[in-house]
Amino acid sequence: NRFCTTFHNRTGFLCDDRATCILASQVCDRVSNCRNGEDEQDKLCGDLPHSLPGHLIFRCSNPSYWVYADQRCNGMNDCGDCSDEMGTLASCSPCGSEWWSCSPVFYQYCSCIPRWLCRDGVQHCLSWSDEYIC
Repeated sequence: NRFCTTFHNRTGFLCDDRATCILASQVCDRVSNCRNGEDEQDKLCGDLPHSLPGHLIFRCSNPSYWVYADQRCNGMNDCGDCSDEMGTLASCSPCGSEWWSCSPVFYQYCSCIPRWLCRDGVQHCLSWSDEYIC
């Protein structure tokens, strides 16, 4: 079993040393993150996403698309339709303290924007709440 949870409570892949837990998105990224390179082996990366263990992937609402499991509920629109952030399968908690809840104007975000974008003189929320309230 290669399932583990990273220090940021994200889905991970357990290396052969049974101590190193890397993010799911670090598997098959052409960079060896495990000491023995097991995260880049052909048996794992040969036929993406089918060759990956199921816990490493999240299927978007459009079955043709998938993202790594640690990209689910990360605040970014990784699926392209926000199903990794707002979909029933994603089951994400509301915006965290580092995020501002609004309807974003940019395709990059779904229902929250990073707070560091607040009061920067650029509209990121349809209601402009990022400039006047946040």
